[in-house]
Amino acid sequence: MTTHVLPLFDAPQYLEEGNSVVNQHIADITLNCVLDAAFIYEHALDWLLESRYSENNYKTYRSELTTFLHWCFDVEQTSPIALDRRAMNRYVDYCSAPPTALIAYHNVAQFILNKEWGERQPNPQWRPFLGKKQHGAIRPYQLSDKALKTKIAILSSFYRYLINEEITERNPAVMWMRHSRFGSSPVVAVSLNAEDEVKVFSDLQWSYVMSTAQQLAEQEPERHQRTLFLISLMYGCYLRISEVAARPGFSPVMSQFRRDSHTGIWSFHIPVSKGGKKRTVAVSRELLDALKHYRHTLKLSPLPAPNDATPLFIRHKAAGRGRDQGQLNANLGIRQLRDLLDELITNAANNAATDGFDHDANEMRSLTVHSIRHTGITHDINLNGRPLSHVQADAGHDSIDTTSQYLHTGKIERHQSAEGKQLNRLSDS
Repeated sequence: MTTHVLPLFDAPQYLEEGNSVVNQHIADITLNCVLDAAFIYEHALDWLLESRYSENNYKTYRSELTTFLHWCFDVEQTSPIALDRRAMNRYVDYCSAPPTALIAYHNVAQFILNKEWGERQPNPQWRPFLGKKQHGAIRPYQLSDKALKTKIAILSSFYRYLINEEITERNPAVMWMRHSRFGSSPVVAVSLNAEDEVKVFSDLQWSYVMSTAQQLAEQEPERHQRTLFLISLMYGCYLRISEVAARPGFSPVMSQFRRDSHTGIWSFHIPVSKGGKKRTVAVSRELLDALKHYRHTLKLSPLPAPNDATPLFIRHKAAGRGRDQGQLNANLGIRQLRDLLDELITNAANNAATDGFDHDANEMRSLTVHSIRHTGITHDINLNGRPLSHVQADAGHDSIDTTSQYLHTGKIERHQSAEGKQLNRLSDS
């Protein structure tokens, strides 16, 4: 019987620092029972950090995500992406009648400061379920319909994030809701049937992103030449941000750009991606030129040698602020790269608004870093005319059906292409 659940997510201001106790716990799970536990946890961190500016949402989300991952990793010993509707029903049953040892009757902090270590650590007194007392007597635990709907809504949002990041293709939370007693609710039905389009930058919007990146690189080359190359690489090879960011066991380096000795063709090698797979992406002439320019700003040779261990994206630190200052082996992680790209997209949207494109600017502010990958794929298929099979290989899609979803473009482009359609092509009018 489980008597304790380890809190996994500290407050936002501490979350990015990592926690040694949590890291070891996730490492043990990854080694012993759930092979992709660390991979899923990393994405859970990113999803949570998107809500860090809403304190109430963040607290609710992290508690539910901790409970859910505990059930997946410790109880079921399976990955969240392996779940189906029946497994989600088992989770609902678990939450409806949790082990008594996991029910608390007063709120406590999930993390506390260990004064002996001088570090924050998970609070062993925290429990994932909160019961009630009446006149000092414990009341039977009961999960209300409202609380259950909230749980499912949070998990559905998390799965939508995983789907957007192409970690999985199904949302078991939505599947469960559709077949539950709540499935006939008009509000639920509308939300479940809402169209979920692939979100991409339009041609105009993307031109503002690239021109803004170029402008920033010219104004502040030491910092933003890196931004310019980052956006070029992400778009040109339609990468996931986790594929170019440093993380435990993986540090992206220049030698991932490789030249085939027989053909002379350059490609970008991704050693670890979704599901532990690797792939090689074809590199265009413009992207190769961008690489040469970027390396020139770093005072490196035009193209990397096979053993070039220079990191792709170097951490910048002000003088006198840390031992990594000035060192080329200080890599940038997911959140640092995401911040750079978010800053670029915001600046590009502001430039579009200044030029009178208010609607485009508002749309741009709603797009995410992962929209860059979607945009690269969409533009290659619909504008550059690359064969689906080529794009499938470069994108790392398991099925050509996934790639085919990008055959349509945004609403504006679809409308423009439909404007000139004739109902009778042989008529004189």
